[in-house]
Amino acid sequence: VQLQASGGGLVQAGGSLRLSCAASGLTASPYAMGWFRQAPGKEREFVAAIVWSGGATFYADSAKGRFTISRDDIKNTVYLQMNSLKPEDTSVYYCAADPRENLKVAARYAYWGQGTLVTVSS
Repeated sequence: VQLQASGGGLVQAGGSLRLSCAASGLTASPYAMGWFRQAPGKEREFVAAIVWSGGATFYADSAKGRFTISRDDIKNTVYLQMNSLKPEDTSVYYCAADPRENLKVAARYAYWGQGTLVTVSS
């Protein structure tokens, strides 16, 4: 299984970015996919997740109202639309697939992408 994340970059505060994560090698649709982020010197933290069947979404408090997670069933791809970006959103963003139980916990995910860097300048 491979997860290929893309879409990171440098953006000014208040700007927007859309991250993509394409999953390949899965024998079936994942139960869920999620986005996490990790800033230098900090632990990896949950950002958002989406359950594949039904499309239920979950967000960290820091992402609510600004970020939107969505999926493309045909492409097995998950997206993270990030609006109103803040300097504190600067992190490496990771996508992950197939959590067991709590989808807000990084350790529960079976597969991880390589990360994409988002830098928000003030």
